[in-house]
Amino acid sequence: MTVYIDPPTWPGHGRMWSHLISDSSYEELHAFAASIGCPARAFERDHYDLPAGRYADAVGAGAVEVSSREVVRLLVASGLRRPKGRAVG
Repeated sequence: MTVYIDPPTWPGHGRMWSHLISDSSYEELHAFAASIGCPARAFERDHYDLPAGRYADAVGAGAVEVSSREVVRLLVASGLRRPKGRAVG
């Protein structure tokens, strides 16, 4: 059970963003996000969007740094990937 984060390379709303994911469960991901003060509204389908200014907080709390490509690979391998346009159920 590990939480992962990719580099803050995704632009949006005047900032750069990272993706925070779990390789085992959404419960683990939600608990980790809450522990670093990440608001529930930052959760999108299968990950949390985390602004660049919070990257070090996540890593300091134990998130493992991986590439963006690796984030997608881990989500797919874990069965937790929820692509845009696919119904959640």
